[in-house]
Amino acid sequence: MTKLIIINGAPGVGKSTVGSLLFSKLSNSAFLDGDSVWRINPFEVNVKTKKIVVQNIAFVLRNYIEAGYEYVILAWVLHRQTIIDRLLSKLDDFKVKVYVFTLVADEETLVDRVRADAKTKRNHEIAKDRLRQSLELRSKKLDTTVLEPDEIVDIILEAVTR
Repeated sequence: MTKLIIINGAPGVGKSTVGSLLFSKLSNSAFLDGDSVWRINPFEVNVKTKKIVVQNIAFVLRNYIEAGYEYVILAWVLHRQTIIDRLLSKLDDFKVKVYVFTLVADEETLVDRVRADAKTKRNHEIAKDRLRQSLELRSKKLDTTVLEPDEIVDIILEAVTR
């Protein structure tokens, strides 16, 4: 049975870093960074593009699961439970064990990280809003303010390899 590991949280909280590190430590695994399916020009978030992104992510996840990977990792800003539920409903016909980990940080640390990442030009107010929303998710919260990426990976590994 495939183990689907969802790593979510606000922009700038460390999802891609943790996902990449986790991927490097799990053999027979596949990794999808949700940012990859948002590479559209012009970048617009609207009903049409959100639908496309969810369909693309579901398609890739389905292919990885069908291919028999033991671990499938998804790192993405999933700030509402309804988004997670909608995505998982597209995988209902597969037997998967789902693990959801939400990376969080204190707001000051998050804003500092977002501002320091000049190449992405993220909006720190949106990041703070997504952080607040992600605290409401039904998931295991891991605080990147106090935990290093390797420590977070170790916690996730312990949970998914028992």
